[in-house]
Amino acid sequence: MLERIREDIRCVFDRDPAARNVFEVLTTYPGVHAVLWHRLNHWLWRHNLKWLARWLSTLARWLTGIEIHPGACIGRRFFIDHGMGVVIGETAEIGDDVTLYHGVTLGGTSWQPGKRHPTLKDGVVVGAGAKILGPIEIGENARIGANAVVVKPVPAGETVVGVPGHLVKRAKAEQAQKRKKAQQMGFDAYGITPDLPDPVENAIYTLLEHIHAQDQKLAELSDAVRQLGGRVEALHLPPLEDAALDKAEKEERV
Repeated sequence: MLERIREDIRCVFDRDPAARNVFEVLTTYPGVHAVLWHRLNHWLWRHNLKWLARWLSTLARWLTGIEIHPGACIGRRFFIDHGMGVVIGETAEIGDDVTLYHGVTLGGTSWQPGKRHPTLKDGVVVGAGAKILGPIEIGENARIGANAVVVKPVPAGETVVGVPGHLVKRAKAEQAQKRKKAQQMGFDAYGITPDLPDPVENAIYTLLEHIHAQDQKLAELSDAVRQLGGRVEALHLPPLEDAALDKAEKEERV
């Protein structure tokens, strides 16, 4: 028990650069306080002192803003950063070296007895505000993006974002081609990391692809009408490369 407590304190320095010394961590980190309370409450729960465990866990929630059911099984070096609003249900299972940020819920989706809450394997990181619901398994070293809602199992090493949560799988060559085409059309997403796509960015890329396909189809239809003797007024549009260049020149003037 004491060795686990030492590990819970030491792991803070590996995951929070703001931590300066042990005294500061012990006195000012509610995430650490909540974990230490849970270690005691879980021991009481397993020794059939369930009411006392529940009462102390309620006291810990008042003091820290973090609600951990004493029945939850939590591994070594568990770290809750900031912590306010974190909820961990009774049948949740958490492996070693797991990190949760504030507002995370490990909740259930059923009132039936038995396993109702998620299982997080070793090394999982869950972003702020994420909700992981039901008796699902989050594989080792998986990443759950902020505010994601996850109701299906996540394979090891994968990243999940969005509502509902979906896996991030993007072919680099295909994505590079989309970005190049979008830049030619004058669109450039701001502040987007390559491994965590923005849903608005993806939607705009999809619209641009549709527009490009429609332009090609209209050009083919116009050629067919001309071959049949019809008249199609020419529509003069600047090439995409010229449009992008004009946009860049205007920005430089500003």
